Amino acid sequence: MPEETIPDLSLVIPVYNGSGTIGPLVERITKVFESTAFEVVLVNDGSEDDSEAVCLKLAEKFPQTVSVVHLSRNFGEHNAVLAGFKQARGRYIAVLDDDGQNPPEEVVRMLEELKRKNYDVVYGHYIEKQHSTFRNFGSWFNDRIATIMLHKPEDLYLSSFKVMNRFVVNEITKYRGPYPYTDGLIYRVTRNIGQVPVEHRASANGPSRYTFRSLVRLWLNMFLNFSIKPLRLSIYVGLLTSCLSVVALVAILIDRLWITPNVTHGIPTVLGSIVLLAGIQLMILGLVGEYLGRLYLDQTGTPQYVIRYVKRADLGSDGDK
Repeated sequence: MPEETIPDLSLVIPVYNGSGTIGPLVERITKVFESTAFEVVLVNDGSEDDSEAVCLKLAEKFPQTVSVVHLSRNFGEHNAVLAGFKQARGRYIAVLDDDGQNPPEEVVRMLEELKRKNYDVVYGHYIEKQHSTFRNFGSWFNDRIATIMLHKPEDLYLSSFKVMNRFVVNEITKYRGPYPYTDGLIYRVTRNIGQVPVEHRASANGPSRYTFRSLVRLWLNMFLNFSIKPLRLSIYVGLLTSCLSVVALVAILIDRLWITPNVTHGIPTVLGSIVLLAGIQLMILGLVGEYLGRLYLDQTGTPQYVIRYVKRADLGSDGDK
């Protein structure tokens, strides 16, 4: 591909049931970056509304800048982002939500910070978050786990709103596993990361589409895919339980021989101990099983995403894939 056709900036936007918001967002992007060589990559992640039709109309309206990647079904936000990365051609890549919460104007500041300080990645740190209490708690919990698992600084907030250079994108798109977590992949590649305070607007789509199930799935992807600390923790839990059991047995023996030799020990105590130990064993077995299950799905070729077609400004439609 000739050098002059490569845009300076690619804006990757995963779209899920965003038919009412993606149009105004793309319109705003075209105004903000009208003097910049840019492209917009819309990844329709199996939307259940008419997002596909809206995205295709935007590609027709802005044939020089808007591309559409249509996935065969819903694979999840992080999978969709990686699908967009594979199609993005820009020297720098930004990721935005489809609901208008990430103002395109802030991308300009983030990109300037990345270039000025030669960062690999710059995250948008929300000055005041407009999420629900449930979503804010989920984000806080996920951030605490990321601090432990990924060894990130406590003051660095891993948001979905970020700008990165081509080097990082090229590296993280080498990942082929079916359970990607983009921030974990970024931390595998680099620690040269900055952040910029940004505005966080209220979602034009109403309440967050993240459910408890999706937040748990996101947490598990980070918890299990990028560290073996949970397995090490299970060892410590087993050792601690064994030590406590030995201490309890010694205490019971001492009590039986010298303090209250005539006391009758009840069955509920024994049953409670058995249930406690059985619960710990099942938890550890489930943890090991989750690791093995993910390894099995990875080795059997579970797809990270499946692209049905790509409509590009310069290539037209690539057809089914």
